[in-house]
Amino acid sequence: MSGTDIIKERYNRTSLFYDCMDVMIKDELRAKVIGYARGKVLEVGVGTGKNLRFYQPDCEVTGIDFSPGMLKKAEKRAQGLPNVTLYEMDVQKLDFPDNFFDTVIATCVFCSVPDPVQGFQELHRVCKPDGQMVFLEHMRSSNKFLGLMMDFFNPLVVRMIGANINRETLENIKKAEIDLVQVDTVGMEILKLIIAKPNK
Repeated sequence: MSGTDIIKERYNRTSLFYDCMDVMIKDELRAKVIGYARGKVLEVGVGTGKNLRFYQPDCEVTGIDFSPGMLKKAEKRAQGLPNVTLYEMDVQKLDFPDNFFDTVIATCVFCSVPDPVQGFQELHRVCKPDGQMVFLEHMRSSNKFLGLMMDFFNPLVVRMIGANINRETLENIKKAEIDLVQVDTVGMEILKLIIAKPNK
């Protein structure tokens, strides 16, 4: 079984109670993130669909997730939203043409992508040259002690729910040749709102 299949299996399992785990992202913060969306939008790791109601009606939203369990819940939340289409898909291998989306959105996704740099490279490929990328991601703390604690507990967290808590996400974005425009700490020191653009 590949690393992606293992993570998919874990998220299918956690989809049963994921909404209870996801309470750290408040509605106000979701609305702020989704407020950046314009035009043709790709939401990566749409999960159970908690962001969907915050999109403006003039956005054409494509949501993807590699977990059928997550998508089943997202489909219920997408009912009655004519501007939303959902697909089962892996961000590491997107089935979209180059330069296709105006906006790319991801909220707490890249902690669980087996090869995050490859995932970011795919987003770079499908985002238009004048498009924007908006990421809300938790990552390894810059505090030396807390960072070491996150390293210590990471194998247990990955085994339980499939998410890494010590990813160096800003560095992974740069490795994918995506330019950071703005990075803001929102709430906790490890949770960042990142505005970026493709380097094309």
